[in-house]
Amino acid sequence: MKIVTILGARPQFIKAASVSREIKNQVNNGIDINEIIVHTGQHYDVNMSDIFFEEMKIPKPHYSLGIRGNSQGQMTGKMIDNIEDVLLEESPDWVLVFGDTNSTLAGAIGASKLNIKIAHIEAGLRSFNMNMPEEINRILTDRVSSLLFCPTKVAVKNLTNEGFDHWKNNAEIVLSGDVMQDSAIYYKEFSKKPIDINIEDNFILGTIHRAENTDNPDKLRNIFKALNEIAKEKQVILPLHPRTKIALKKVSIDASNLTIINPVGYLNMIWLLDHCSLVMTDSGGLQKEAFFFEKPCITYRDETEWVELIAYSFNCIVPAKRDKILDAFKTFKPSLNYDVDLYGQGKACSSIVSKLISGT
Repeated sequence: MKIVTILGARPQFIKAASVSREIKNQVNNGIDINEIIVHTGQHYDVNMSDIFFEEMKIPKPHYSLGIRGNSQGQMTGKMIDNIEDVLLEESPDWVLVFGDTNSTLAGAIGASKLNIKIAHIEAGLRSFNMNMPEEINRILTDRVSSLLFCPTKVAVKNLTNEGFDHWKNNAEIVLSGDVMQDSAIYYKEFSKKPIDINIEDNFILGTIHRAENTDNPDKLRNIFKALNEIAKEKQVILPLHPRTKIALKKVSIDASNLTIINPVGYLNMIWLLDHCSLVMTDSGGLQKEAFFFEKPCITYRDETEWVELIAYSFNCIVPAKRDKILDAFKTFKPSLNYDVDLYGQGKACSSIVSKLISGT
């Protein structure tokens, strides 16, 4: 069996690391699987890309497309064109895509045009906000996929509500669990403290990278105003995403109280997650990672696809407004009972690879 895996962004490297490790385990057990990794180049910063392949021991990409920048449409179009060439060359049994990025959609469209079966990891997630590029990518990818690996019961329900079990008989919905939890469990023992950073006790880990926040000067100012105010009370460590760094050059923002650092690798990030007291973010993946490391989370977005974290009070959603964020920081009372199975408890990758083998 030949699988072409499409990657392009930080969360996908993390997810693919665990899936690729399980594929290697199956190969060592005598199963004939050949995985071809394609890196679109969507994340091109060294600390957003190369470092993940190195420290997580992900197999080096067989193809590096180097596609970055430009508009959403231009980037996706170039990816489709290049991915199609790869697929014609490799003729895989499966194309494996992760999550909801432009690389995800491009891989799915490229494969669908060539009638190659698609397996979508993190299928069925919905924020119900069509202004988010990620939401469009999720929906379209699910529509053309043959295997829909859902990380949660809510994701399965979303697909059922959309009629997948009625109108699309050639697609199979699988409750697999979340591969991010597999990664968190495996890599925790390899975590590394970031060097050259003065880290205080009881610090807060913050991130900002969603286009809905970075491309909106008012939202960006409000988030930074809130974090800068909070940092007077507790240290706020903020690994700065390249998109956010560019956005900051266009607006005047006071970040004098924040501990701003360059993007960090996964092993540094899980150390920060394991040692912080609170996560404040607009990231989808980091909301779950906070739960994996039993840390409360405040998310400055209008909605989240990880609704179970809200339902169980591990996370709270707050608009990107200074006063709202500050109020959430002061009043949010998170659940401290993390003894609940929301994401498969680290068995997602074995479920996914076993299904790919049996479904070929």
